[in-house]
Amino acid sequence: MAETINKKTVVTLRAAFAAFGVYFCMYGFRKPFTVASFEGLAYFGVDYKVLIIITQVMGYFISKFIGIKFISELKPEKRIFYLFTFIAVAELALLGFAVVPAPYNIIFMFINGIPLGMIWGIVFSYIEGRKTTEIIGLFLCSSFVVSSGFTKSVGKFLMDTFNISEFWMPFSAGLIFIIPLLIFGFMLEKLPKPTEEDIALKNKRQPLNKIERKKIIQQFFVPIICITFLYVSLTILRDFRDNFNREIWDNLHIKFDSSIFTLTEIPIAIMVLLILSFMVKVKNNKKAFAYYHYILFGGILTVGFSTYLFETSAMSPFVWMVSLGFWHVFVLHPVQRNLF
Repeated sequence: MAETINKKTVVTLRAAFAAFGVYFCMYGFRKPFTVASFEGLAYFGVDYKVLIIITQVMGYFISKFIGIKFISELKPEKRIFYLFTFIAVAELALLGFAVVPAPYNIIFMFINGIPLGMIWGIVFSYIEGRKTTEIIGLFLCSSFVVSSGFTKSVGKFLMDTFNISEFWMPFSAGLIFIIPLLIFGFMLEKLPKPTEEDIALKNKRQPLNKIERKKIIQQFFVPIICITFLYVSLTILRDFRDNFNREIWDNLHIKFDSSIFTLTEIPIAIMVLLILSFMVKVKNNKKAFAYYHYILFGGILTVGFSTYLFETSAMSPFVWMVSLGFWHVFVLHPVQRNLF
């Protein structure tokens, strides 16, 4: 019995480590460019950085709808191929962004966003349907908290230390994360399949065909629309803080180096892991569903309250940025859990 429990613990830790690593590295192909300012560039009457952020987000957004069909029909034996192929496409798009002059290179940010938007679904397909999916999911969700800041720190470090241009920096940063991502990807692929106990507790995950997917959408159409609208709205808020992190710090007139983007995210990841880990102990699904909604609405209120304290100078800029990041993640995690 003890040996079986120990084996399950090892599998859970391996899965958490691999899922965290893959999604962490994915951000190395998505976020480093946001630390560049592209100062003085504007096209069509719009700031160049705003244009490329909007373009990448559009690609990322569209890919989520593509993923509804693609990820639901994805066969397990094809996951690793598409994982690495999508990352390769994203990195080649960053090469195109570096080589093609502005503003024509904007299209490559759109191409970059499309494959990256489906990485979450591929990674989650490896860990879903397990007894410990919620625990593994906590580590997966915490990855984008730390990785966003860390990859931006890497981008700024490359520009400050090696004098790499703002256009070549995203591609250069992606090169750093290729080998780690391959390692973590193969670790995911080597995970054992869900056991009979997992299947009994969570139901076996099977690819959905068009008819089955249509039935699910018809049955849960209103909740899906509501939760999707909420998720998109919250993601816009989070991405504004995330993509314009440098500009926010610049406008706060605070001296900072590349480490600031990581330092503000580490306490967020720790707090989220500690607090949400207690939710794993709630075994009743209805109670868990209710608790997550309490967290959801509490987080929304806290974002507004912390901003009010900052505006009245009752809260420091650093604490404000941490609290915003913390509650944005805290609010998004319940929504993501309900979606999956």
